[in-house]
Amino acid sequence: MEGTRSPSPGNELELSELERQPDEQTPLNGAAQVISFSAEPGPAQANPNSPQSSCNRKLIRKCRRWWLVIIFLGLIGIGISLFLIRVSLVTYVDEDENEIPELSSNKTFLVILKIPEECVAEEELPHLLTKKLTDVYNSSSSLSRYFTSVEVVDFSGENATITYHLKFGVPSEDDGFMKYMMSEELVLGILLQDFHDKNMSGCETLGLDPESLLLYE
Repeated sequence: MEGTRSPSPGNELELSELERQPDEQTPLNGAAQVISFSAEPGPAQANPNSPQSSCNRKLIRKCRRWWLVIIFLGLIGIGISLFLIRVSLVTYVDEDENEIPELSSNKTFLVILKIPEECVAEEELPHLLTKKLTDVYNSSSSLSRYFTSVEVVDFSGENATITYHLKFGVPSEDDGFMKYMMSEELVLGILLQDFHDKNMSGCETLGLDPESLLLYE
């Protein structure tokens, strides 16, 4: 028939290529494989010179500076707190310990001290002993607040004794105070301890014998 055209060689080649394309995209094992490509670059492919990377670096540096400032201020705060705690401990005063009761009456102790033979001829002995007793009780942590005075009552070279009056201020009608705060044992013990710790020049054996020092109320 004249109206029927035989396909040209070029058209046959195009048909052949179109028909082969579906078969060529099928893998041999029968499983379809899809390979996708992302248009966005990964972190490793990011441009370090991009404005976003520059902003990130500035933000990181700013955060680091703020953290250093915060740590520095924290260390200063801790140091100030420790200093204030130390000052408060040093300056703390126990009000109960330093509270002085109202002293409305006097208490007098009689002290008799036997003088060694080598010290009897010492003319300044009464004066030196008066000063010593005054210093002893003025420096006592337990009795200094109550101590009033000391005075010579008698000095006898023949009997080799010297007698003193020790006067203290005490609360009136307080038996507990006299029993626990100003007992004879305490008043005498403080004086004996001082004689053992500090010998008198020129009369080193004075007061070392406990029997040479007597105290009476």
